[in-house]
Amino acid sequence: MAVAVAQGPHAPPAPVATAVPFTERILLVVLYVTMLASSVTFIEPSPHDVLMGVLAVSCVVASVRFERKTALLILLLLIWNVAGLMSLFNVPTEQTAIQYTATSFYLAIAAVIFACLFAQNTMPRLATMRVAYTTTAVIVAIAGISGYLHLFPGADIFARYERAQGAFKDPNVFGPFLIWPTLFVLERMLTRHIRINDMVVIGILLFGLLLSFSRGAWFHFSLSAMVLAVLAFLTAPTMRNRLRIIYLAAGGVAALTAILVVLLSFPAIGTMFQERAQLIQSYDVGQGGRFLLQELAVSSVLNFPNGMGPFEFARAYGLQQHNVYLQAFMVYGWVGGVTYLLLILSTLLVGLRTALVRTPWQPYVVTAFAAFAGEVAEGAVIDTDHWRHFFLLLGMIWGLYAATLRQGRNVQAAPPLRWAVAVR
Repeated sequence: MAVAVAQGPHAPPAPVATAVPFTERILLVVLYVTMLASSVTFIEPSPHDVLMGVLAVSCVVASVRFERKTALLILLLLIWNVAGLMSLFNVPTEQTAIQYTATSFYLAIAAVIFACLFAQNTMPRLATMRVAYTTTAVIVAIAGISGYLHLFPGADIFARYERAQGAFKDPNVFGPFLIWPTLFVLERMLTRHIRINDMVVIGILLFGLLLSFSRGAWFHFSLSAMVLAVLAFLTAPTMRNRLRIIYLAAGGVAALTAILVVLLSFPAIGTMFQERAQLIQSYDVGQGGRFLLQELAVSSVLNFPNGMGPFEFARAYGLQQHNVYLQAFMVYGWVGGVTYLLLILSTLLVGLRTALVRTPWQPYVVTAFAAFAGEVAEGAVIDTDHWRHFFLLLGMIWGLYAATLRQGRNVQAAPPLRWAVAVR
């Protein structure tokens, strides 16, 4: 431990530089590697799943404490998963159903691990996660872009059905994975400074998102970006900062529109965009279409109070219904479905409350809440209950909520607007 010597008789006490414990450094390294592997999901179990076990052991070694302030999160996740376990009585011999339930338990534990991690030693751990997440998002976006444009031999493995998917199994998961790091860079550009490397990063991520040709991901990003802009405006410390956000947001939308027009002039992109941008696709309507399946799912919810069990709806009707809220009731039963809705609503409430408090980690809360809100909305058209980055956002919001409560009186209300203070 090194201590600087104060100069002069009235000099203030010099700050004390404390050494980072070895176990904490190991934890940060494991966290970095775990997040770096989070974009590789085309194999099961994925490297990220294996590394989450290593991260859990590292948390124990580094004495990461259980956070009582996350008790509601843990309780809701426990009830939700126990309800899913009970639904297995409907499909006791299905190995895939058992694997599905085990994955649900694993992801719930991952969310709790992230919540406890970010509740303590918050900023170094957040920074480690952010750098790794952004790095792996850029790498996987470049892979997806290369696959779609056939930039080198063998790049086709990173694209499927003429859509970029990177190292994911599904373009509809690849697109949303890119959104949180995109929002974080965007928030930094709106509220602090614009750097060349940030423009390069956000360009790569947005291009990868475009080439995923996922309508849900496009909607997700649009909604999340609007939520981010509103929260950035509300939490800005001065009117000058608010004007900066307004001007940059308007300029960014104009620039993005101009770039999109140029990109769509290329047949390789424009033709696919025109096909995917239609609000109603052929598989949405008609016999076996998404909308009909969702109607059938509603009746299935009413007929199976204990749930049908994993994959039973698809076995009965041929396809999934593509709605995570119907999925929650059909797979986890009425108890699990209601619990899942409470989990979503409580996380949104906790996230909004925390985002309106001035803390060093406020940009992380704001962007996590914006990304989570978009993902909640996207859940109406796709099943998100097994997306790994969904549980990262879930754990991040609750962990930063706990960290904010611990800081207590040292924090200051961020928004000067009266209604926002009332919400907080």
